[in-house]
Parts: sequence; structure tokens; C-alpha cells
Amino acid sequence: MSSALDRLLRYVQLDTQSDPRSTASPTTEKQKDLGRLLVAELHALGLRDAELDAHGYVYATLAATTDRAVPVVCWCAHMDTSPEAPGAGVQPIVHRNYDGGVIQLPYEGIVLDPAEHPDLRDQVGSAIVTADGRTLLGADNKAGIAEIMAAVEWLVAHPEVAHGTIKILFTPDEEVGRGTAHLDLARLGADFAYTVDGERRGTLEDETFSADGAVLTFTGANTHPGFAKGKMVNALKGAGALLDRLPQDWSPEGTEGTEGFVHPYEVNGGVESVQIHFILRSFRTADLADYAERLRALAAEVCAERPGLKFALGVRAQYRNMNEVLDRHPEVANHAETAMRRAGLTPERGRIRGGTDGSQLSFMGLPTVNIFAGEHAFHSRYEWVSEADMEFAVQTLIELAQVWAEASN
Repeated sequence: MSSALDRLLRYVQLDTQSDPRSTASPTTEKQKDLGRLLVAELHALGLRDAELDAHGYVYATLAATTDRAVPVVCWCAHMDTSPEAPGAGVQPIVHRNYDGGVIQLPYEGIVLDPAEHPDLRDQVGSAIVTADGRTLLGADNKAGIAEIMAAVEWLVAHPEVAHGTIKILFTPDEEVGRGTAHLDLARLGADFAYTVDGERRGTLEDETFSADGAVLTFTGANTHPGFAKGKMVNALKGAGALLDRLPQDWSPEGTEGTEGFVHPYEVNGGVESVQIHFILRSFRTADLADYAERLRALAAEVCAERPGLKFALGVRAQYRNMNEVLDRHPEVANHAETAMRRAGLTPERGRIRGGTDGSQLSFMGLPTVNIFAGEHAFHSRYEWVSEADMEFAVQTLIELAQVWAEASN
């Protein structure tokens, strides 16, 4: 049998970065390279219906081993890696028998120091996997894929273990917010789901931010700067004044825990017109409308001080806090906690200061909880995962399949 670690080392060497600028689906064809490999491996395990569709989704079914009526559960992970750090030419390194000290990577002086990565302190004696310092590792979310595949292989080899039908789903483009854009829920045919895309061992999340995107446009008037007095209205200066007024305690770098934020992440334009792109985030969906109104008020103040400057604010919904759905289905998180205890872990329920495919899936009618995959330092050259955490994730999935069957007695 292939361990989760063995699988991870294969998968991360395939470049599967998604592209936020692309309008294609998937946003990069190279994501299908991993999809084709996974379909071949699923076929080899006996999941003959495994298939890669035109949009880059992998669907497969692990048949039930019990005649009892058990809800159909989906295990989901995403194939793409973040475009925020280099992702081509990943060279994974396995640091065996980690001693608790600093891990030196070969390139660019990058080190993993427990002082900055405190979860390393729980990994003494395990194998730590990193890239070589030039690229991200891709454990987000190929660790989750490897863990799901290892759990499927174990269950196939142990048909005496009773479980219901399990649907396997590997998605493209999660990192650019399009992981469910072309998902066929009827084809998937699941009642509940788990994304295996979390961090520290024993953690599960049933709550995410609610999220909107916003574009604030300032419109001024341009003319030759040598003859501009009384005529030019500089939209760039209006944008700068607006950005200067955003309070620190309303920013990602100034908030934590349950605090929401408004984050300007891109500015485009010139003297005549400027667009500022924002993301609005809060665990309370109702806050998002208040955040938009605060932005409007600040923009109106800026325009009032600069005659001739105008603004427009466009807001679009992105995703919502999945807890609004999961509150109606507490068994999904409760069964995950039971499985973790049976795997020898102490469950830790939390919330994600962000979103996952589970946010979209839950509101599409598939209540979805996120469970740990052991991923750390996401989207960076410092990314790492431990073999021990991956094995705990595999065992949790195996126990989870049985918990659902037992709860249906």
C-alpha cells in the first residue's frame, strides 16, 4: 500500500497552480495532469467510475460495504496550488526524525524556526516535508488528496469494515475562488461532505467568514498639467486620501479572532479614473452591508473635500459563513469529532478567517465541514507538513466512514 507521504511526494511534483487572470475552466490546463493521475490511481484501486470531466473535476465512488441506509458522504480536496508563490519545479525534501530544531532549506537562506512556526514543536521524531526554498510545497491541498487516497486504499483492502457509500471529489481552482463554479452536485450524489484542507492535527472548522468583493471607482478630470489650475481633478489623490482614512483596526493586519476587516488589495488607474479593489470579511453576514456603507461614507467625505471628484461603489457577494447551514446539521461536525477521538486525537473546533470550497458547497445544498490535513505556512516557500499529521488524518477518515455507518443503526 502507498502511504499518504508516498503519494504526497508524487503529487507535489506536478505543477497545478491556478490562474486568477484566466477566464477558462479550469483556469490552467495543467491541473488536469494531476486529475488524470488520480483517475488512473482510483481505477487501479477498483473505483471504476472514476472520471475527470471537461472542467477539471474528478468524481469517484467508493461503494458501501453495508446494507444499512447510511447517508452518502463526500471527501473533498482541491488539486490546484496557490498562485501567490512559485509552484513549478517543486523538489520535496523529507527531513527524517525531526529533532525540534531549526530546519535549513537549501535555497535563499530560508529556515523553518520553531519560534516562528510553533506547531513544529509537536513534531519531534516525525518526518517533516518541505520544498527546497524556491517554491511552495503544495501540501495545500495535495496533502488532503494524498490522505483521502490512502484512506480509500485502506478501506478497499478491508471490505470487512462497514461503511456507507463514499463519494470522492477533487476540485480545480479553489485557490482563485472558483472551486465549485462548475461542480455537478447531482452527478456527485452526496448528502454531506468534508473538505480535508485544514491545518493543525485534530482541528475542524464549521465556520468561515462571510465575504463580499467591492470595487470603489473615483472619477476626476484630466487635462494638460501645465494648464491644469482650476480644471484638473486628480482621482489618484482621491484614492490616496481614501486609503489613508481606512482605520488600522479595520484591516487584516490589525484584526484577529472573530474581528472582521476591509482589505484594499489592488489599485488601477490614473488621474481621470481609479479603481480600488476590496475584499470585505466578517463572521456576521449582516456586517458586510455596514462595511460597504462605511466605505461609501468615507468616499463621500473625500469627494466633498475635492470639488468635481465623484465616486461609485459596486459590491458583489462572494461566499457566506457555512455555519449558517451547518447549525442545522450538527451531526456533520459531531461525527468528525468522534472520529478524531477514536484516532487518538483531542478535537479542536474552530473557525477559518477565510473561506473554503465548503462555504460554497454548504450553500449549494451540501453541508460541509473542514477537517485538518496537517498543512502549515500556506501559500509560501515556508510551507510544510508532517508525516505524523498525515497519518492521523488518514486514520480520522477511516474512523469517520465507520462512525457514519454506526450512527445509522
